[in-house]
Amino acid sequence: MSATPHQPTVTEREARQVAEAAREQGWQKPSFAKELFLGRFRLDLIHPHPLPADEDTLRGEEFLAKLRDFCETKIDSARIEREARIPDETITGLKELGALGMKIDTKYGGLGLTQVYYNKALALVGSVNPALGALLSAHQSIGVPQPLKLFGTQEQRDTFLPRCARTDISAFLLTEPDVGSDPARLATTAVREGDDYILDGVKLWTTNGVVADLLVVMARVPKSEAGKGGITAFVVEASSEGVTVENRNAFMGLRGLENGVTRFHRVRVPAANRIGPEGAGLKIALTTLNTGRLSLPAMCAGAGKWCLKIAREWTSVREQWGKPVAFHEAVGAKISFIAATTFALEAVLDLSSQMADENRNDIRIEAALAKLYGSEMACLMADELVQIRGGRGFETAASLAARGERAVPAEQVLRDLRINRIFEGSTEIMHLLIAREAVDAHLSVAGDLIDPDKSLSEKAKAGANAGVFYAKWLPKLVAGPGRIPRSYGEFRHDVDLSTHLRYVERSSRKLARSTFYAMSRWQGRMETKQGFLGRIVDIGAELFAMSAACVRAELLRTQGEHGREAYQLADAFCRQSRIRVEELFGRLWSNTDDIDRKVVKGVLSGTYTWLEEGVLDPSGDGPWIADATPGASTRENVHRPIR
Repeated sequence: MSATPHQPTVTEREARQVAEAAREQGWQKPSFAKELFLGRFRLDLIHPHPLPADEDTLRGEEFLAKLRDFCETKIDSARIEREARIPDETITGLKELGALGMKIDTKYGGLGLTQVYYNKALALVGSVNPALGALLSAHQSIGVPQPLKLFGTQEQRDTFLPRCARTDISAFLLTEPDVGSDPARLATTAVREGDDYILDGVKLWTTNGVVADLLVVMARVPKSEAGKGGITAFVVEASSEGVTVENRNAFMGLRGLENGVTRFHRVRVPAANRIGPEGAGLKIALTTLNTGRLSLPAMCAGAGKWCLKIAREWTSVREQWGKPVAFHEAVGAKISFIAATTFALEAVLDLSSQMADENRNDIRIEAALAKLYGSEMACLMADELVQIRGGRGFETAASLAARGERAVPAEQVLRDLRINRIFEGSTEIMHLLIAREAVDAHLSVAGDLIDPDKSLSEKAKAGANAGVFYAKWLPKLVAGPGRIPRSYGEFRHDVDLSTHLRYVERSSRKLARSTFYAMSRWQGRMETKQGFLGRIVDIGAELFAMSAACVRAELLRTQGEHGREAYQLADAFCRQSRIRVEELFGRLWSNTDDIDRKVVKGVLSGTYTWLEEGVLDPSGDGPWIADATPGASTRENVHRPIR
């Protein structure tokens, strides 16, 4: 689709440069996952498993008890699903409980919970109704509180954080009707005018936007003598003149989600509300998401726990051919997958969250892997639960209740979870984002070799640097502790997990070698090999999950809390994961990527239109992408602040 007149037209290279400039360039702290992709299995970075401080645990458990009581007595999930909106009194109750300020420091009126307990709270709320979890997560993980915590001035924190902690709901506005994961084409503008900026544009899929009081808005500031311009972040009062919520969007799942379309027409925003300098907006957004992404796997882990509970209860009472269906192998394998994967997801989540709280490690890759892996595996678990429930899994909870059976919302959970593979970076974008970080060390030393814009002298210098790096690095990928039978012996008890850690170590080196071979083979074309890069990342995700599962099992064993059972679950998960890893390694070099590209060209050129004959398209009329030309709104404002 061609760019609309008001929209920037950028080349692929320019778009990549914008994304690259927004990355955190350096690595000031160690990263377990980064080392894993480089073939260095640094178990010492995650084992022994880090633990929260006693006072953090006490404060977190006290709030969870209050939140659990509220969820059990004050939230009607069936009503939210039926009416497709969260009742005002439910949101008001969460405000009074302090749930809006879970991550906000106590000095601003928040609860000051750790990332670990914030995630536990989201898992709890999300298990009752995922739309509520999304509301709380969007408000605190990517809305006003987190960017101000990381990049705001003291005056901004003093002004906005007390409001966010108790009364005001916030939203994050980046996506536009014709701009998704390519922010270089951002069309919303903010033009400096004295002490203000004048904001114009349209934002799409504004989670919380329908009910929000405060907005974080990304807009393009033109370059001027007063500033360098670029994509910039602002805090905007949702009640400002010229702000119109033009539509409350409806989706296949998360029916209570307060998500809309917001138009800005000559909205005056004080320069004091700019977060960070001009041009820092994307960097602020990406940095905010480094830990903000952990909210999604929190709700995915919670969904896994619920799927396991329903699978256990249902398959123990449902009998076929003389025995409970759980003891039929075809069903039992699904139950084992749900149980083992739930254990691993919680392990990945808690490990990543505790590392975020300690701030000793750089967890940008770990958080991204947790989001990627959690969203993919939770969908698989929910799908398996629907299959286990059979026709009852496809039937709605309301229909089950109407004919006298337990109202189990299995189909709703499947619908609700599906968005997590798209939210806050789709699986495909996450593959590319993580792959970029995973090959950062290679690009740091050899990037100029494959950059067509570099001179011969720059390429020669890069070649010399690369030679030194690879002369030291490649020999270390030949052998390691994974080849020594007694390595990781502290994980050998009634169940032996040491064999899985040795496998992770060996596979880590194999993964690094595979990445190096691919870079040598494709060089500058490496970034176009998205199928290969996706498999590299998926292997890394499995290896990270296996590591986390083993470390968590050992922690529970030393604490005397279900240690034997934890070892069994970790063993089952690692065995299942190893099968997936071997398949992914095989598909690195034996796949259909080339023929797929040929078929795609044929589809788009019309070669296969004959295949589409014999059906009718029930889609309505209208453009594929709505017009987002700036200007005054002609539609009713459906903004609904909760007071």
